Amino acid sequence: MDSATSDRPALQATADNGLKIVVVGGFGVGKTTMVRSVSEIRPLNTEETMTRAGEGVDRLDGVHAKSSTTVAFDFGRITLDERSVLYLFGAPGQERFWFLWDRLFAGTLGAVVLVDTRRLADSWYAIDRLEHHGTPFIVACNDFGGPLHTEQQIREALDLSDDVPLVECDARDRSSSKYVLITLVEHLHALAQGKVPGPSAARPDTAPEPAPQKTPEPSS
Repeated sequence: MDSATSDRPALQATADNGLKIVVVGGFGVGKTTMVRSVSEIRPLNTEETMTRAGEGVDRLDGVHAKSSTTVAFDFGRITLDERSVLYLFGAPGQERFWFLWDRLFAGTLGAVVLVDTRRLADSWYAIDRLEHHGTPFIVACNDFGGPLHTEQQIREALDLSDDVPLVECDARDRSSSKYVLITLVEHLHALAQGKVPGPSAARPDTAPEPAPQKTPEPSS
């Protein structure tokens, strides 16, 4: 686990407003890369080498060359001003670590759903959980050089409403990753101002009880 300290200046003593953002998405979509590229400090990450023990457990469709994986979360930091700091968390992508997501979402201001357009179905769970928690989010399509899709095709595939921002990015590029976060902050500001509808209320984990059946009237 990489937890070395940074040679950059420490957090200012005046910083008293911490804002939490989570980056979620499927396995291998670039969450760790985005946190690394945009963090002003050397990020904390829990990358571990993938071994044969994970064969048959982790789905490697489209990411066969991937040799390491996040087993807890990534963490980075961005100073917005003298008082406000953005804390950035990258969630693990494998299905066996999804149980960690609900805890990561606690206290989250908003989220980025990072998407590989070659594997759009891998992003459905992330969107479902965010909607369940009522957490505002945007969708960022990471550039893997895959087939081109129109915005409408991506929205239909992910069942996105028109008020959810959809942007393209290169998670390896700092300026591109910053643009994604700026888009999210602007979206959150618009929500706070009531300029766009807020996220739906959390859905219950259990299905609603079936309506009572009417007793048939006795025949005469």
